Amino acid sequence: MTGAIVVEGVRKRYGDHHALDGLDLLAGRGTVHAVLGPNGAGKTTLVRILSTLLRPDGGRVEVAGHDVVREARRVRSRIGLLGQNAALDEELGGRQNLEMFGRLHHVGSRAARARADELLERFGLAGTGRKAVRAYSGGMRRRLDLAASLITDPEVLFLDEPTTGLDPRGRSEVWAAVRSLVGGGTTVLLTTQYLEEADQLAVFFPLAVRRFAPEPLTKHHRGGPAPRRGRPPGGGAGRAFSGGNPSPPPCPGSADGAADVVRAAVASGPR
Repeated sequence: MTGAIVVEGVRKRYGDHHALDGLDLLAGRGTVHAVLGPNGAGKTTLVRILSTLLRPDGGRVEVAGHDVVREARRVRSRIGLLGQNAALDEELGGRQNLEMFGRLHHVGSRAARARADELLERFGLAGTGRKAVRAYSGGMRRRLDLAASLITDPEVLFLDEPTTGLDPRGRSEVWAAVRSLVGGGTTVLLTTQYLEEADQLAVFFPLAVRRFAPEPLTKHHRGGPAPRRGRPPGGGAGRAFSGGNPSPPPCPGSADGAADVVRAAVASGPR
């Protein structure tokens, strides 16, 4: 398989708990994928593996054409990561934060200033660059945090529950920013607990199904054909893959059936 993100048979366990067991995922360049699931479904574990912060126990993972274990340094130079908690200095202004991130990434001071101004303008924060971050609203903080993850203009961006804790306006602001990124050619993989968020940012659902917890789901936009759902031989954990049984048909009352399929899967609980 080729793509901006390639995951084949990835496994990760913590003691007796299987966080990921045989997960497959393929994300084309310039697409947005949403990984949907409840707490404990393995979403953050997947992001940590993709961003080289955690080694998988088995399987193969490539990001931007490089293996996350053997070529971790090259992967890091091509990705951006937005974690669940903001990585901002609240005593500094927005521009100072972005310049600081630029310098941490070995960007020259002049280039860091220029990039900071560009990102502040891009995310609608141009008039707030001197204001201390502690005075920002939740949506403004998250947009600034997102801007910081783009300081090196990454090919692939990972967003771990980017709108958790935001009010509806703040969530809409982040959604608009993500759409803009994808429109510019960035590949985005985000995790979320919100079905509405996945529906807003992508078009249809291939599934990543595990049997240990309520089923985490993936959905993508602007890819090739939708992956199909099925179960691997031997009765093990399910996984998202390009072979197997066809996906179920759309449910009545939904434009493409995606929302109804996901609601039914989430409601079913553990299997």
